[in-house]
Amino acid sequence: MKTGKYINQTGARIALVTGASSGIGAAAAAALAAAGFKVYGTSRRAMNASEGAFVPLVLDVTSDASVTAAVAHIVAREGRIDLLVNNAGFGIAPAAAEESTLIQAQAVFDCNFFGTVRMTRAVLPAMRAAGGGRIVNIGSALGFLPMPYMALYSASKHAVSAYSEALDHEVRGDGVRVSVIEPAYIGTAFESNLAEPDAPLEAYRAVREGVVRRMKELLLGAEKPALVADMVVTAASARQPRLHYAPGMAARVRLLRRFAPARVLDAGIRKDLRLPA
Repeated sequence: MKTGKYINQTGARIALVTGASSGIGAAAAAALAAAGFKVYGTSRRAMNASEGAFVPLVLDVTSDASVTAAVAHIVAREGRIDLLVNNAGFGIAPAAAEESTLIQAQAVFDCNFFGTVRMTRAVLPAMRAAGGGRIVNIGSALGFLPMPYMALYSASKHAVSAYSEALDHEVRGDGVRVSVIEPAYIGTAFESNLAEPDAPLEAYRAVREGVVRRMKELLLGAEKPALVADMVVTAASARQPRLHYAPGMAARVRLLRRFAPARVLDAGIRKDLRLPA
């Protein structure tokens, strides 16, 4: 197995962070820059660099052409990409799974899951040629403990987790390691930018509105993006990175998922979200 030139390179390591215009992506880009990386931060729309912390780059993770062009631009300019942080994603405002059409469901997966796949496929040849690299995928606690009325987002993040586990085995021999960071509630603009369900049903309206209210309450005490950003730096720099990282409250949620009896956990979820018995 290759030892990975990634750890031993001299000079600034090159990082590519998707969805870096705000929230976790912006915090991760800034934290990586502070840790000595040269960071390219991407967004679907043109943006200004945050006080020079990273180089802004337009990239749409749902477009094969956009992904290919952006990665080729960085490789041509820097000669390599040492770290990919797959952060770009979106969700749907709390709604029943039945309240999204197949088109909307596909859109969630095209960004959250297939966007990760596109980016990974684009950077792996350069990492393999360089003898190593790191891929850090931003998942969610909802990927291992799905939330009612967030079924599609939960499913997309569950897919990211499974993909990350399998991929880490496949590329480890090339000196590439993969980690997935799975936070719980994080206070960002993500929640205010949630898409509305495109096929709302009256049958779910009352419960859906109650879940929306409960989510707003939970977000009042949400953890900060810096918590996740620091873990991105840890995963990117550790000689022996862990496959799964669960920052803050997510670590406690993971323990509950692992050890609590299924019936107790099921009842707890419904009570916390104030769902009818």
